[in-house]
Amino acid sequence: MNIRSTKVVIIGAGNVGATCAYTIINEGLCDELCLIDMNKEKAVGEAMDLTHAVHFMNRNMKVSASDYSACKDADVIIITASAPMDTSNDRLTWLTPSKKVMKSIVSSVMETGFNGTFLVVSNPVDLMAYYVWKLSGLPRSQVIGSGTTLDTARLCCEVGNLFNLDSRNVSAYVMGEHGDSEMVAWSTATIGGKQLTDVMNDNRSRAGKIDLEQLRVMTTKAGWEIFNRKHNTTYGIAASTCAILKSILLNENRIYPVSVCLNGQYGLKDIFLSVPTILDRTGAKEIVEIRLNEEEEAALRHSADVVGSYYDLLQD
Repeated sequence: MNIRSTKVVIIGAGNVGATCAYTIINEGLCDELCLIDMNKEKAVGEAMDLTHAVHFMNRNMKVSASDYSACKDADVIIITASAPMDTSNDRLTWLTPSKKVMKSIVSSVMETGFNGTFLVVSNPVDLMAYYVWKLSGLPRSQVIGSGTTLDTARLCCEVGNLFNLDSRNVSAYVMGEHGDSEMVAWSTATIGGKQLTDVMNDNRSRAGKIDLEQLRVMTTKAGWEIFNRKHNTTYGIAASTCAILKSILLNENRIYPVSVCLNGQYGLKDIFLSVPTILDRTGAKEIVEIRLNEEEEAALRHSADVVGSYYDLLQD
């Protein structure tokens, strides 16, 4: 009798990687969790600390620190490692230094024979996901960026706060680049089944002077509002990453706006952008093409142009 276990590897044991690891064990998402970091002692320390925490969790899990040999039989590899952040408030400024880090990581992973799913969290995430896809040679369905999953949650929180509602009553998608050019599919956004635009118009006294564009800007800047105060963002990105991971490992077929390689959807091809995507144990099972109006289509194409303009810098 052969009972298959699930294994997740996190590359990068810094603030984001360690918080992702803690969220994973807290939710009991896999049988084995392995941490890899350039600072091997840091990875060992985090693994020891997490192992002690497992005693109080709902599921026994093996947590360890290792080298790239651990990647061979992993189901999912989460990449959180990146170049040090600066204060420019522009994720694209991290491209050149992050490129060097990512190339080293992916080449080391693929040498082991890894054939699972990459879940890329490192910024600029859309460009790094594209780079991982190119370097790895894996099918497009097996490389996913965390994308605008967290941005979408931030938008729902902003709208929920505006109307004093649980944010989970809000259904909306932030799409495109995880960055300044991201757009919102307002025409499909709803609260309790009612169009968000109708809710805004029918409850103008509650919404005040806030309009849709202000909500988009607030969403786009939310991460920087956190970063400028605490010099990192951890809990939100860890929770959203684990939601994506859960849908993959547990074959949930949940729909999240993750960064995936488009193959003609929305009129775009071979570019990584966040769009609603069904996630199961195969990775990105199916891209969902929601109907956008003309203005939204133009905004998504603009976002694609912004991301695509940097692709020449990823050729080597």
